[in-house]
Amino acid sequence: MSGAEVDLYEVLGITNNASKDEIRKAYRKAALASHPDKVAEAEREAAEVRFKAVQEAYDILYDEDKRHLYDTHGMGAFNGSGEPGMGAGPDLDDILAQMFGGMGGMGGMGGMPGGPRANKPRRSPNEEQKYEVKLDDLFKGKTVKFASTKNVICSLCQGKGGKEKAQAKKCATCGGQGVKQVLNQMGQFITTSTVACSTCNGEGEFFSPKDKCKKCKGKKTTEEKKILEIYIPRGAREGDKIILEGEADQVPGQEPGDIVFHIVEDEHPIFRRAGSDLTATIDITLAEALTGFSRVVIKHLDGRGIELQHPKKPGDVLSPGQVLKISGEGMPVKRGDARGDLYLIVNIKFPDENWNPSAEVLEKLKEMLPKPDAPIPADAVDEVDYDPKGNLDEFGAKDAHGGSAWEDEDDEGEPAQCATQ
Repeated sequence: MSGAEVDLYEVLGITNNASKDEIRKAYRKAALASHPDKVAEAEREAAEVRFKAVQEAYDILYDEDKRHLYDTHGMGAFNGSGEPGMGAGPDLDDILAQMFGGMGGMGGMGGMPGGPRANKPRRSPNEEQKYEVKLDDLFKGKTVKFASTKNVICSLCQGKGGKEKAQAKKCATCGGQGVKQVLNQMGQFITTSTVACSTCNGEGEFFSPKDKCKKCKGKKTTEEKKILEIYIPRGAREGDKIILEGEADQVPGQEPGDIVFHIVEDEHPIFRRAGSDLTATIDITLAEALTGFSRVVIKHLDGRGIELQHPKKPGDVLSPGQVLKISGEGMPVKRGDARGDLYLIVNIKFPDENWNPSAEVLEKLKEMLPKPDAPIPADAVDEVDYDPKGNLDEFGAKDAHGGSAWEDEDDEGEPAQCATQ
């Protein structure tokens, strides 16, 4: 689309005061009428040009900011992609001078960049993605196979994009450079940046429809499915990377990049990890805490049962919250045989409401268990009733001023309210 000679409103068959709804309807009608797939092979190239003009007209006129820029400065403020940029009309200095009264001469902002087309990087981009892994698999290590679909160099045209003896045409939009200088409007100001040409996809050249490769349709690459395999090493942790070298999408003239997996550690229902150490809570009955036991207290991440014998010496008891450290039963350390430690937190399970011992049993327990401390001295003693199922969520709820003795985290930073005297 040459830009300066074409009226975008005429392309869509609408007036210059058309609403957005009218623009959308006109675009659908024009796009359907000029679609390349709807015409004969001989007319396809001309249809592609018309279709591109319709698309560009819609992209500019449907966007209010671009439409204002077009109404003010015409296609000279746009490039071939419909983005604000350097077109074939007035140059950037002229536009800036019109808008800001002589500021168009600001250094480095005007003019079309010269020189050859920007060089492509040596490698195609890496593909980065997160990979969620269970703690069990990080403990044991795991090999995972999965199907991957990626772009590979077309085997028919060898990445040329065209038939064997066909010659690519130089892109008129970017002059064969593959890039365009575009205007970016930010409030009152306009800045410039260089972007890949959308007409030729940054190549600087393209094949006509009749000369395109039949297999890749001129894209130079085709899709291929492949079974890939990754190994998650024992002891790997959150943030570690697993790299499959050269398995990213292939791009003609570039070495393929890598697929990079970033490990995300799934939360485990029992174990919690800190570095190479593990922690978990074990349930011990009151009887076991006082008299001892010998049993498996937890199933480890590799399926092994961890057995403990208590007490270690006669008379020892376990207390609520007591921590039992087991050396060498934590996470494996990568590239070595060492392991972290396992910390077991003791939770004493007291009898529930279903426990109904006889009076004789309770009397014997009183005799066997340690006696209470000496009575607390007081000036007077009141025997009171109590609710055995009290709830601390109700603490402070009856404050006459609506306050609470608990501090709500959601109210941090809120100024305190003064009570009316």
